[in-house]
Amino acid sequence: MTLYSATATLILVMDPLGNIPMFLSILRHITPGKRKRIILRETFIALLVLTIFLFFGNLILKGMNISPPALAISGGIILFLISIRMIFPDHTHEGRISYKEEPFIVPLAVPLIAGPSTMTVVMLLATQAPQHISLWFLALLIAWFISTVILVFADSLSKILGERGLTAIERLMGMILTTMAVQMFLTGLGDFLRL
Repeated sequence: MTLYSATATLILVMDPLGNIPMFLSILRHITPGKRKRIILRETFIALLVLTIFLFFGNLILKGMNISPPALAISGGIILFLISIRMIFPDHTHEGRISYKEEPFIVPLAVPLIAGPSTMTVVMLLATQAPQHISLWFLALLIAWFISTVILVFADSLSKILGERGLTAIERLMGMILTTMAVQMFLTGLGDFLRL
C-alpha cells in the first residue's frame, strides 16, 4: 500500500462527509463558535486514539494471539459492511439522537471518527508493513487533517451540498470503499492460504 492509497482508505473509513448530519444533530443545541471548538477537541482525541492503535496495535494483536491474515480478513469484512451502509444508508434513527450536555469523547471522537473500522485499518497498516510506520503515521495525519477541516466546516458544507449532495458523495465513497474492502479480504485470505 502506498501513502496515497493508505490516506484515501483512512479518509473513506473516517467518512467525514457521512458524519456531517450526525455531528450537526448531536451539536445542534450548541452555538456555532463553541461547536467548532468541540469538533477540534474531539478530532484531536480521535487522532490520539488512532495513533495509539497504529504504534501499539501490533502488541495488542500479539497479546490477543491474532494473526495478521485474520486481521486483514476481519478488516475486509468490517470495511465491506461499512461500505454497504454508506451505499444504502439507514436514516430511521437519524435525528433521534439528542444530547442535552456537551459530548465528550463518546460518540464524536469514538466511534464516529475513531471507530472499530478505522482502528482496524491503522493496525492492519502497522502489521502488514511495520518498516513503513512513519509513512502510515503521515497518512493518518493527512486523513485526520482533511476530515477535521470537513467537519469544522460542516454547517457550510451542509448548506452548499444539501442532503441529496451529501448522500450522493457518501454513496460514491461507499462504492470505492467496497472495492478496497474486497481487496483487503482477498489479500488476507491469500496470506492465510500461503501459511
